[in-house]
Amino acid sequence: MEPVDDGLQGREFAWTNADFDRVQALIYQRAGISLHNGKHAMVYSRLSRRLRETGHQSFKEYLTWLDKHEGPEWQEFVNALTTNLTSFFREQHHFETLAEHLRADPSRAWKIWCNAASTGEEPYSIIITAMEALGAKANLLLTASDIDSKVLATAARATYRLEGLKGISPQRLHRFFLRGKGSNLGMVKVRPELKSLIDFVNVNLIRDDWPFRERFDVVFCRNVMIYFDASTQRKVLERIHRVMSPGGLLFVGHAENFGESRDLFSLKGKTVYERL
Repeated sequence: MEPVDDGLQGREFAWTNADFDRVQALIYQRAGISLHNGKHAMVYSRLSRRLRETGHQSFKEYLTWLDKHEGPEWQEFVNALTTNLTSFFREQHHFETLAEHLRADPSRAWKIWCNAASTGEEPYSIIITAMEALGAKANLLLTASDIDSKVLATAARATYRLEGLKGISPQRLHRFFLRGKGSNLGMVKVRPELKSLIDFVNVNLIRDDWPFRERFDVVFCRNVMIYFDASTQRKVLERIHRVMSPGGLLFVGHAENFGESRDLFSLKGKTVYERL
């Protein structure tokens, strides 16, 4: 097998098409992610760090070792190859729809799942929306999960740079965040009473070991399915359907369309589906 000719030669580690094919197979096996053929440079860059950390001298050696061992390196492998782009109140119309849905039954004990929590901006946006819609005595529990353990740890810390909250009004900043002082100047922290409403948990969507015992009324699964092929999308949607209450809302990404799963969900609004 000839090395790939994509400008990566002369780098620290040899890199071949066969190496990339193995990475594709392993990340699909572990996380259901269909890695696009045009991602050679990204994969090389991110996994080179893992070779340095583990002391392996080649991708072939690292991938063979990884395939033969169960352990924490698998999580590092998945973490390296997942992309986490997020912001507070991304796709604002979703939060307006969520608020309207919650206000329709304010006394209900709401259970919500955000299954691509990333570094926390999305779950905290959900909690802020719920508090505004239901009031301070809201009966609410949000489960925030992600396959990437490192970003989930960042979410649990609930601390952000103030410059990353430019789209949040001064009123919301005052009500829901604490401003840092001294060495923490320029930072903000989500108020503890909001964080206490969130349960952070590491979940792999393609596995059968989801730790949920009660059904969710709302699920945010945004910009996740775009990384899965059609068969994996269907399996994940079936599992989401099983852990949702009838009439519950499923929020998805702007580029995602599940018209082929009309037996599970019906389109209710712009990238919002109702569980049948």
